[in-house]
Amino acid sequence: MICVLAVGGGLATQARAEMKVGTIDMQKVFTAYYKTHEAEDKLKEAQKAYKDELDQRMDAYKKNLDAINKLNEEINKPELSGASKDQKAQERDSKIAETKGLEKEISDFRATRERQIQDQLKRMRDGIVEEIMKVVNDQVKSQNYDIVFDKSGFSANNIVPVLLYVRDNYDFSESVITKLNANRPAATPSPSAQKPASAAPTNSPAVTVKPGSDLGKKPR
Repeated sequence: MICVLAVGGGLATQARAEMKVGTIDMQKVFTAYYKTHEAEDKLKEAQKAYKDELDQRMDAYKKNLDAINKLNEEINKPELSGASKDQKAQERDSKIAETKGLEKEISDFRATRERQIQDQLKRMRDGIVEEIMKVVNDQVKSQNYDIVFDKSGFSANNIVPVLLYVRDNYDFSESVITKLNANRPAATPSPSAQKPASAAPTNSPAVTVKPGSDLGKKPR
């Protein structure tokens, strides 16, 4: 019986020894891929175009408010005749109706463009992840990995890493990054040379992006 257990334990140990384990830092790979930076630039262009269009509408809205306030001041002038007051009041009411229409237009514009930017963000991110996973899967097949862990992954509480410790020689992130960036256009700066994005100005339109889902971060 003891002999059988010893043999069985030896076989299990041998099976574990033959299992090839690899690790990859998907956050690092995602950030280092040159297409991630190209996508970020396109997203910034879309956000700037959105802000410029929104600013134009807000300027028109502000001008209308100023016109309404000016008409109210004129209506309240005691020297103004009754007929003139009636005319000014009609102009004011017309401008108020126009302004309410602008309010709805601005609200609809915000909702539509923010949704479009969110959709663009998702399409870009999903496309990049798909390309990364193709290279990862090719590496897994060519190197005969039995199991691969993502070093950047976190547990359900989002505090403790799933992989608490692993030796560095298990990691093949750099190999994946090299393959992904092999066809980088010559004019494209190296990801390491990219400057961190500056904080958005306080008057920029708010585009709702959930934490952890912006393009520069690997989706979980």
